[in-house]
Amino acid sequence: MASPFDIEEIYPDDGEVPPRLPRRQAGASPQGLAVTLLADYTVHSRAALPSAAVVALLGESGVTSAGARTAISRLARRGVLEGSRRGRTSAYRLSPAAAANLCAGGRWILTATTATPWDGCWTVVAFSLPQDRAAQRRALRGQLRWLGCAPLYDGLWISPYELGPAARSRLAPLADGAVTVFRGRQAASDLLGQRAPIEAWDLATIRRQYETFLRRWTPLAGRSTSPGGAEAVRARTEVMDTFRRFPTLDPRLPLELLPADWPRQAARELFTAVYDGLAGPAERHVRDVVARFTDDVPDGIRAHTTADLLAGTDGVACAAE
Repeated sequence: MASPFDIEEIYPDDGEVPPRLPRRQAGASPQGLAVTLLADYTVHSRAALPSAAVVALLGESGVTSAGARTAISRLARRGVLEGSRRGRTSAYRLSPAAAANLCAGGRWILTATTATPWDGCWTVVAFSLPQDRAAQRRALRGQLRWLGCAPLYDGLWISPYELGPAARSRLAPLADGAVTVFRGRQAASDLLGQRAPIEAWDLATIRRQYETFLRRWTPLAGRSTSPGGAEAVRARTEVMDTFRRFPTLDPRLPLELLPADWPRQAARELFTAVYDGLAGPAERHVRDVVARFTDDVPDGIRAHTTADLLAGTDGVACAAE
């Protein structure tokens, strides 16, 4: 299991020619919402929640009962969730691998939206796979997306930053002798039509995604009264489910190559205000909903904050049994 989430939530199946446009950040999938919900309150403890409570909480975000149960079942089959049963009550928790991945991902969400010095070099990933290995090619492209790369040309992907040992280990099973990785500066050239590497990313569309995010969440952050528990959980789940996509859309692209008013920092500050600001009422509501379906409410239910996300696997043993 490479990720509890699906890259196609952000980028559709790109077939033979990688697309320039990401999906609209609306109408999140029930599986994505379920993973986000469980991660927000149990990733550090891997507490098991009654399936009926998860269904009820997803229902508050507009997911039907049937859709929620299907999402839970599919996540269990994918190895993202582990099921258990006590009497007639079934419960689910994040698997160790999913919890570890989500802990690392939570840290990446915030570090990837922080300004980072750039040395002016590009990492280039070149690959060539025959037509009869379409599944491997698709999986490789998806992994490159998760690693913050984008297609400058078909079969030639780039990133402004080094691919460290962990990233290379994730690529290795998909490479099979057909991938070459190297790093260097773009050569100066007077040739007409030279394409700048930053054009591998559709900056206009990414900006619109940021602007949509800012319009959607600014009114809630500016409210003088705190929302109720159900609204707080729904808002935290939805704001995280949207914001977690930005590191893939805009993977620490160097600020010197971007417009001066690039909205990455404003989006991060707004995310922090909403996510952290609603932690208290949201945690209380999750506990109240779980208490409707069990007399033994897990102690490990806690609304994680951006400080917890930054702590990542350094702060707690996320995948502990």
